Amino acid sequence: MYVRPAAAAAAAFLGFALTVLGGTTSSAATGPSSPASPAGATGATGLLGPVVYAHRGASAYAPENTLYAIDLAMRLGFDWVENDVQRTKDGALVVVHDDTLARTTDVEQAFPDRGPWRVEDFTAAEIATLDAGSWFGQEFTGARVPTLREYLDRVQDNRQRLLLEIKKPELYPGIEKETLQVLDEAGWLDTDHVQRRLVVQSFSADSVRIVHGLRPDLVTAFLGTPTVADLPKYAEFTDRINPWHTTISADWVAAVHGLLGAHGKAMEVDTWIVDDEATARKVQGMGVDGIITNAPDVVQQAVLGQEALLGAFPY
Repeated sequence: MYVRPAAAAAAAFLGFALTVLGGTTSSAATGPSSPASPAGATGATGLLGPVVYAHRGASAYAPENTLYAIDLAMRLGFDWVENDVQRTKDGALVVVHDDTLARTTDVEQAFPDRGPWRVEDFTAAEIATLDAGSWFGQEFTGARVPTLREYLDRVQDNRQRLLLEIKKPELYPGIEKETLQVLDEAGWLDTDHVQRRLVVQSFSADSVRIVHGLRPDLVTAFLGTPTVADLPKYAEFTDRINPWHTTISADWVAAVHGLLGAHGKAMEVDTWIVDDEATARKVQGMGVDGIITNAPDVVQQAVLGQEALLGAFPY
């Protein structure tokens, strides 16, 4: 789901943060000590509170899943970014949310006779020619759909961490192994990244199970809201349950926390998509470990308080 906040206060705060931070990079030492850290782990600013994940980058303010969006998240001081991975016709992995290119690129103009413009029907070279920014704002004209390798390299350069979603794996048999291969080639499967900087998630329990089987050391997450009775089944192959915020309660979160996940640690809950202060405070009160959001500055301000947030930024 894509939500573009319109609150003037959020816009004002964003302008302040960009002025304050400029090109400052976030430190890999901030945030949780490991991807499987317990509830109450430090957030993006190093203060107590749920960890804040920039959904598709800071996608309330820049075109989603582009390098612009993750760079902006970095400039705002957020370590964790989330993305979506799909596969092209010629087997390349690209970072795009929808299984068609129509919503977030100019593919209909560039290739008018190729509808319905599915990702799997285009080569990586063709996708690389598309404009993935002007739909969001003219100032982003010329932004591209990054390959997974390009995306990983930028996240690494920014000293950020990654919540990687394998999107619609039923369309791309074998994408789990291919994703792990790209991660490995990019240096993302060493001890530091596996223990502190990477989580792999999917809406497909089978896909999460495959990733766990191929790399049992990786932290994984299932996107959804299983019943309390079914939670022990998921604990066998995953470390986190990441639900839509409208589907959970404090009791459900406590039930997840009461189980040990695949790595023998208390399971965690990172909820999505929360873009307003009231909802952020509501899920914080439920005890969630993380909040996935298009507007990370708004959520961080809500869960920490404006004075604490501004005091955390170096200036």
